Amino acid sequence: MHRFFIPAQWIEGNAVVIEGAQVHQLRDVLRLSAGDRIVVLDNSGVEREVELQAVERGRASGVVRGSRTAAEPRTSITLYQTLLKGSRFEFVIQKCTELGVAGFVPVLSERCVPRDAGAATERRLERWRRIIVEAAEQSKRGRLPTLSGVMSFEQACQSATGLSLLPWEEERALGLRVVVQRELAPGENPVVSLFVGPEGGFTASEVAFARGCGVVPVSLGSRVLRAETAGLVAASAVFYETGDLDPVVPD
Repeated sequence: MHRFFIPAQWIEGNAVVIEGAQVHQLRDVLRLSAGDRIVVLDNSGVEREVELQAVERGRASGVVRGSRTAAEPRTSITLYQTLLKGSRFEFVIQKCTELGVAGFVPVLSERCVPRDAGAATERRLERWRRIIVEAAEQSKRGRLPTLSGVMSFEQACQSATGLSLLPWEEERALGLRVVVQRELAPGENPVVSLFVGPEGGFTASEVAFARGCGVVPVSLGSRVLRAETAGLVAASAVFYETGDLDPVVPD
Protein backbone atom coordinates (compact mmCIF):
# COMPACT_ATOMS: atom_id res chain seq x y z
CA MET A 1 0.00 0.00 0.00
CA HIS A 2 1.25 3.48 -0.84
CA ARG A 3 2.22 5.61 2.15
CA PHE A 4 1.89 9.37 2.61
CA PHE A 5 3.03 11.72 5.35
CA ILE A 6 0.34 14.38 5.75
CA PRO A 7 -0.31 17.26 8.19
CA ALA A 8 -2.04 16.15 11.38
CA GLN A 9 -4.87 18.64 10.81
CA TRP A 10 -5.95 16.68 7.72
CA ILE A 11 -7.10 13.90 10.06
CA GLU A 12 -10.26 14.49 12.11
CA GLY A 13 -11.42 11.38 13.94
CA ASN A 14 -11.84 8.74 11.24
CA ALA A 15 -12.16 11.26 8.41
CA VAL A 16 -9.13 12.11 6.27
CA VAL A 17 -8.83 14.88 3.67
CA ILE A 18 -5.80 15.19 1.38
CA GLU A 19 -5.01 18.31 -0.64
CA GLY A 20 -2.30 19.79 -2.83
CA ALA A 21 0.46 17.95 -4.66
CA GLN A 22 -0.32 14.61 -3.04
CA VAL A 23 -3.71 14.57 -4.75
CA HIS A 24 -1.93 14.81 -8.10
CA GLN A 25 0.16 11.80 -7.12
CA LEU A 26 -2.92 9.85 -6.02
CA ARG A 27 -5.07 10.74 -9.01
CA ASP A 28 -2.76 11.25 -11.97
CA VAL A 29 0.37 9.25 -11.13
CA LEU A 30 -0.90 6.27 -9.15
CA ARG A 31 -4.37 6.30 -10.75
CA LEU A 32 -6.10 5.57 -7.44
CA SER A 33 -9.83 6.00 -7.05
CA ALA A 34 -12.68 5.43 -4.59
CA GLY A 35 -12.33 2.05 -2.90
CA ASP A 36 -8.54 1.92 -3.06
CA ARG A 37 -6.59 1.95 0.19
CA ILE A 38 -3.51 3.91 1.27
CA VAL A 39 -1.59 4.45 4.51
CA VAL A 40 -1.35 7.96 5.95
CA LEU A 41 1.04 9.12 8.68
CA ASP A 42 0.98 12.33 10.69
CA ASN A 43 4.54 11.98 12.08
CA SER A 44 3.22 10.76 15.44
CA GLY A 45 4.43 7.19 14.96
CA VAL A 46 0.91 5.94 14.17
CA GLU A 47 0.02 4.71 10.69
CA ARG A 48 -3.59 4.69 9.54
CA GLU A 49 -5.02 2.57 6.77
CA VAL A 50 -7.46 4.72 4.80
CA GLU A 51 -10.09 3.69 2.27
CA LEU A 52 -10.49 6.42 -0.32
CA GLN A 53 -14.05 7.61 -0.82
CA ALA A 54 -13.44 10.29 -3.44
CA VAL A 55 -10.44 11.38 -5.51
CA GLU A 56 -11.18 14.66 -7.26
CA ARG A 57 -9.04 17.33 -8.83
CA GLY A 58 -7.28 19.09 -5.96
CA ARG A 59 -8.89 17.08 -3.17
CA ALA A 60 -9.22 13.50 -1.94
CA SER A 61 -11.14 12.15 1.03
CA GLY A 62 -11.29 8.85 2.85
CA VAL A 63 -12.12 7.05 6.06
CA VAL A 64 -9.76 5.32 8.49
CA ARG A 65 -10.26 1.54 8.53
CA GLY A 66 -7.52 0.65 10.98
CA SER A 67 -4.44 1.96 12.76
CA ARG A 68 -1.26 0.62 14.34
CA THR A 69 2.05 1.83 15.72
CA ALA A 70 4.79 1.95 13.11
CA ALA A 71 8.07 0.24 13.99
CA GLU A 72 10.86 2.72 14.76
CA PRO A 73 14.32 1.96 16.18
CA ARG A 74 14.69 2.20 19.96
CA THR A 75 18.07 3.81 19.40
CA SER A 76 17.91 7.48 18.43
CA ILE A 77 20.85 8.30 16.16
CA THR A 78 21.63 11.82 15.01
CA LEU A 79 24.08 11.96 12.12
CA TYR A 80 26.32 15.02 12.05
CA GLN A 81 27.39 14.74 8.41
CA THR A 82 29.80 17.25 6.91
CA LEU A 83 28.74 18.70 3.58
CA LEU A 84 29.85 16.67 0.57
CA LYS A 85 30.36 17.31 -3.11
CA GLY A 86 27.57 16.92 -5.65
CA SER A 87 24.72 14.60 -4.72
CA ARG A 88 26.68 12.62 -2.12
CA PHE A 89 25.06 14.36 0.84
CA GLU A 90 21.66 13.54 -0.64
CA PHE A 91 22.68 9.88 -0.90
CA VAL A 92 23.62 9.89 2.78
CA ILE A 93 20.33 11.32 4.05
CA GLN A 94 18.28 9.07 1.75
CA LYS A 95 19.96 5.81 2.79
CA CYS A 96 20.28 6.71 6.47
CA THR A 97 16.57 7.64 6.55
CA GLU A 98 15.79 4.19 5.16
CA LEU A 99 18.01 2.65 7.84
CA GLY A 100 16.26 4.45 10.72
CA VAL A 101 18.42 7.44 11.64
CA ALA A 102 16.39 9.92 13.72
CA GLY A 103 18.02 13.22 12.75
CA PHE A 104 20.51 14.92 10.46
CA VAL A 105 22.75 17.92 11.07
CA PRO A 106 24.68 19.29 8.05
CA VAL A 107 28.13 20.35 9.24
CA LEU A 108 30.80 22.68 7.87
CA SER A 109 34.34 21.52 8.65
CA GLU A 110 37.80 22.71 7.62
CA ARG A 111 38.14 20.39 4.62
CA CYS A 112 34.62 20.77 3.24
CA VAL A 113 34.79 21.29 -0.52
CA PRO A 114 31.58 23.36 -0.92
CA ARG A 115 32.78 26.93 -0.37
CA ASP A 116 29.33 28.39 -1.03
CA ALA A 117 27.58 26.35 1.66
CA GLY A 118 25.97 29.48 3.06
CA ALA A 119 24.39 30.37 -0.28
CA ALA A 120 20.92 29.09 -1.21
CA THR A 121 20.75 27.22 2.10
CA GLU A 122 16.96 27.27 2.25
CA ARG A 123 16.69 25.82 -1.24
CA ARG A 124 19.06 23.00 -0.30
CA LEU A 125 17.24 22.32 2.96
CA GLU A 126 13.90 22.11 1.17
CA ARG A 127 15.29 19.59 -1.31
CA TRP A 128 16.80 17.55 1.52
CA ARG A 129 13.44 17.55 3.33
CA ARG A 130 11.72 16.16 0.23
CA ILE A 131 14.32 13.40 -0.01
CA ILE A 132 13.76 12.52 3.65
CA VAL A 133 9.97 12.34 3.21
CA GLU A 134 10.20 10.14 0.12
CA ALA A 135 12.73 7.81 1.76
CA ALA A 136 10.66 7.60 4.96
CA GLU A 137 7.51 6.70 3.00
CA GLN A 138 9.35 4.06 0.95
CA SER A 139 10.99 2.43 3.99
CA LYS A 140 7.85 2.33 6.14
CA ARG A 141 9.06 4.80 8.74
CA GLY A 142 6.55 6.05 11.28
CA ARG A 143 8.31 9.33 11.96
CA LEU A 144 10.26 11.74 9.80
CA PRO A 145 13.88 12.31 10.76
CA THR A 146 14.60 15.87 11.84
CA LEU A 147 16.80 18.11 9.70
CA SER A 148 18.77 20.92 11.29
CA GLY A 149 20.19 23.99 9.64
CA VAL A 150 23.88 23.98 8.72
CA MET A 151 26.23 24.17 11.75
CA SER A 152 29.93 24.74 12.13
CA PHE A 153 31.90 21.77 13.38
CA GLU A 154 32.47 23.52 16.71
CA GLN A 155 28.76 24.23 17.16
CA ALA A 156 27.94 20.63 16.29
CA CYS A 157 30.36 19.19 18.85
CA GLN A 158 28.96 21.46 21.56
CA SER A 159 25.33 20.57 20.76
CA ALA A 160 25.68 16.78 20.56
CA THR A 161 23.87 14.63 23.13
CA GLY A 162 24.11 11.05 24.30
CA LEU A 163 27.03 8.83 23.32
CA SER A 164 28.97 10.90 20.77
CA LEU A 165 31.23 9.02 18.36
CA LEU A 166 33.55 10.22 15.60
CA PRO A 167 34.69 7.54 13.14
CA TRP A 168 38.30 8.47 12.31
CA GLU A 169 40.77 6.65 10.12
CA GLU A 170 43.67 7.59 12.42
CA GLU A 171 42.14 5.98 15.51
CA ARG A 172 44.03 2.79 16.40
CA ALA A 173 43.00 1.95 19.98
CA LEU A 174 39.18 2.03 20.14
CA GLY A 175 36.75 0.30 17.82
CA LEU A 176 33.13 1.40 17.51
CA ARG A 177 31.78 -1.97 18.69
CA VAL A 178 33.82 -1.93 21.91
CA VAL A 179 32.67 1.58 22.82
CA VAL A 180 29.01 0.87 22.07
CA GLN A 181 29.04 -2.35 24.11
CA ARG A 182 30.78 -0.59 26.99
CA GLU A 183 28.66 2.57 27.08
CA LEU A 184 25.14 1.50 26.09
CA ALA A 185 23.24 -0.62 28.59
CA PRO A 186 20.88 -3.33 27.27
CA GLY A 187 17.16 -2.57 27.43
CA GLU A 188 17.53 1.21 27.34
CA ASN A 189 16.53 3.64 24.57
CA PRO A 190 20.00 4.92 23.67
CA VAL A 191 20.80 8.33 22.22
CA VAL A 192 23.82 8.38 19.89
CA SER A 193 25.48 11.18 17.94
CA LEU A 194 27.69 10.23 14.98
CA PHE A 195 30.20 12.65 13.42
CA VAL A 196 31.32 11.90 9.86
CA GLY A 197 33.95 13.93 8.07
CA PRO A 198 34.25 15.25 4.51
CA GLU A 199 36.17 13.75 1.58
CA GLY A 200 39.48 14.87 3.10
CA GLY A 201 38.62 13.72 6.62
CA PHE A 202 38.74 15.67 9.86
CA THR A 203 41.90 17.53 10.78
CA ALA A 204 43.88 16.63 13.90
CA SER A 205 42.86 19.94 15.50
CA GLU A 206 39.18 19.20 14.86
CA VAL A 207 39.51 15.76 16.45
CA ALA A 208 41.23 17.34 19.45
CA PHE A 209 38.40 19.87 19.79
CA ALA A 210 35.83 17.07 19.55
CA ARG A 211 37.61 15.12 22.30
CA GLY A 212 37.40 18.19 24.50
CA CYS A 213 33.62 18.21 24.00
CA GLY A 214 33.30 14.55 25.02
CA VAL A 215 33.15 13.12 21.48
CA VAL A 216 34.96 9.77 21.27
CA PRO A 217 37.04 8.98 18.13
CA VAL A 218 36.52 5.36 17.04
CA SER A 219 37.81 3.06 14.33
CA LEU A 220 35.61 1.39 11.71
CA GLY A 221 38.32 -1.12 10.85
CA SER A 222 41.38 -1.18 8.64
CA ARG A 223 39.60 -0.04 5.47
CA VAL A 224 39.30 3.65 4.63
CA LEU A 225 35.66 4.33 3.79
CA ARG A 226 34.37 7.06 1.52
CA ALA A 227 32.72 10.03 3.20
CA GLU A 228 29.27 9.04 1.93
CA THR A 229 29.72 5.45 3.16
CA ALA A 230 31.08 5.94 6.69
CA GLY A 231 27.87 7.28 8.26
CA LEU A 232 25.77 4.46 6.84
CA VAL A 233 28.24 1.85 8.08
CA ALA A 234 28.58 3.41 11.53
CA ALA A 235 24.82 3.77 12.01
CA SER A 236 24.27 0.18 10.85
CA ALA A 237 26.87 -1.06 13.33
CA VAL A 238 25.23 0.85 16.20
CA PHE A 239 21.79 -0.49 15.30
CA TYR A 240 23.18 -4.02 15.12
CA GLU A 241 24.79 -3.78 18.55
CA THR A 242 21.64 -2.34 20.14
CA GLY A 243 19.37 -4.99 18.57
CA ASP A 244 17.53 -2.60 16.28
CA LEU A 245 18.17 -4.85 13.26
CA ASP A 246 16.47 -7.81 14.94
CA PRO A 247 13.03 -8.97 13.72
CA VAL A 248 10.13 -6.93 15.04
CA VAL A 249 7.67 -9.01 17.06
CA PRO A 250 4.05 -7.96 16.29
CA ASP A 251 2.01 -6.60 19.21
